[in-house]
Amino acid sequence: MKTNFKFLAILAFFATFLNSCSSDDDAGSTLAAPVISNFEYGEGSDHSTEQFAYKTSDIHLEADIFAEATVSSIAVSIHAHDLTPAADEVEWHFEQVFTDSNYLVMNPTFHEHISVPNNIPAGEYHVELTVTDTQGNSTEVEGHILILDVITISEVSVDSTVVRGSNFHAEFFINALNGVHTITLDIHAHGITPGAGETEYDQELVFEEGYHELNEVEFHEHITVPADAPAGEYHITFTVEDENGNTEEFETHIDITA
Repeated sequence: MKTNFKFLAILAFFATFLNSCSSDDDAGSTLAAPVISNFEYGEGSDHSTEQFAYKTSDIHLEADIFAEATVSSIAVSIHAHDLTPAADEVEWHFEQVFTDSNYLVMNPTFHEHISVPNNIPAGEYHVELTVTDTQGNSTEVEGHILILDVITISEVSVDSTVVRGSNFHAEFFINALNGVHTITLDIHAHGITPGAGETEYDQELVFEEGYHELNEVEFHEHITVPADAPAGEYHITFTVEDENGNTEEFETHIDITA
């Protein structure tokens, strides 16, 4: 009986020892979540780290990832912060999960370029990068980026009235990333019927000299109104076209008086 008791005691000891070792191994197998460092993003054309990008261009994103377990996915999300689209714009919410083979390793470097649409609101966008490993651990970093128009028109000053036979003044500043191609002025009446001795006034002027291919320039012109133009309210549209065919418009009205 004593022999059997000793044998059972030895078996119990080894069972307890093995279970303890197994528990230690399980505790030791817990791997830390991925670490994301050197997260940078900006204008894609020159791999800028300044946190802005232009419509029709792309956003450069890059980050170093340290992972104790193999990476299973890298997700990018870009969405707006309280931006209201204009009539010809749409909301932009970009989401993509990257599972390329060069990312499904222990310590990858993430590097991608995200195209920016032309028909989205300019303004501040939220950028999120999430890395998940094969153990289900995930880490997220975030920031903000400013999306800019490729053409901006600012500090507009256009006369609100003009006497026919004289001229009106128009000036504004243009910032065109790709350079100015042309500036077009269109002026036409709103339901005005010419009287005796008057001629319908509908004019389009194209300006290039002094503006063509410039990235920053002040538009400053005096536009003559014919002496026989009917009096009334006229609609004015200025259209700036850049060297890549992108356009930006500014609209206003002017009263032509007799």
